[in-house]
Amino acid sequence: MTMMSGPAPLAPMKALHTGSGDPLLLLHGFMLSPHCWESVAQRLSSTCEVYAPAFRGHWGGPELDGWYLDVAVLADQIEQQLDELGWRTCHIAGNSLGGWVGFELARRGRARTLTAIAPAGGWASPSLLQIRVGVKFLSLVPVVEIGKRLGDAVGLSAPARQLAAMILSRNTSAVPRRLLEAALTSAMHCPAMLPVLVSGLRMPALGDLSTLRTPVRLLMCEHDRVIPNQPYAQRFLRELPESADRILVHGVGHVPMLEAPDRIATLIAEHVYASRSHLRAV
Repeated sequence: MTMMSGPAPLAPMKALHTGSGDPLLLLHGFMLSPHCWESVAQRLSSTCEVYAPAFRGHWGGPELDGWYLDVAVLADQIEQQLDELGWRTCHIAGNSLGGWVGFELARRGRARTLTAIAPAGGWASPSLLQIRVGVKFLSLVPVVEIGKRLGDAVGLSAPARQLAAMILSRNTSAVPRRLLEAALTSAMHCPAMLPVLVSGLRMPALGDLSTLRTPVRLLMCEHDRVIPNQPYAQRFLRELPESADRILVHGVGHVPMLEAPDRIATLIAEHVYASRSHLRAV
């Protein structure tokens, strides 16, 4: 368990677990780690019990078991951890791959609410969109391998941090150095990189979103360079129930928790609070 009393040394994190109140699960994106949620978790810990685990094959997470790793396998891992916590259901917020896993957990009945932040998975399988995003991540493989071989002196250098900031955010100067170094270290310690990309070619598409009963808040990032809203958010916009919130978050990139933790924490908390108010009214 990692407490949020102060900045901890950068190290693998099995899970960030802090706060008290409503159970809130935070799911990170592909090649990242729970570190990306630190600032948001700190802001939500006064009203929520926050749990942010590392995915299998990612920095700090359970070891890989074989070469196949898809969303269903990742959701199985998270369900087991929820069972260990005694959380039959919880509020969920997920970014990118974490958003896709969040939809799968909602389909399984584990989500009280879902805040999907620049979620992945908004494509048919197979499809050109699916191939395009796979190729984009494959292009990072040699960069990551070079960084691993050159060590922290180069892999965490100012140019490397700036490159990471440009990919993940819009306002690069707003991202703390610690979180950029955590993102780079996570990418360089992610055995799941190739298994997820290979498995993605066979990964089934998201099910019918129109029948989802979980209250959903879709957060689209205005300057998303990884999976841009046009075209990757179009299926979510089209198929989510009319009751789902659809919000464009201005001035942020693909991982907005890094550069705008106050706004993201507020948008998650609003969704959690709205569901509590609805339950009291019913």
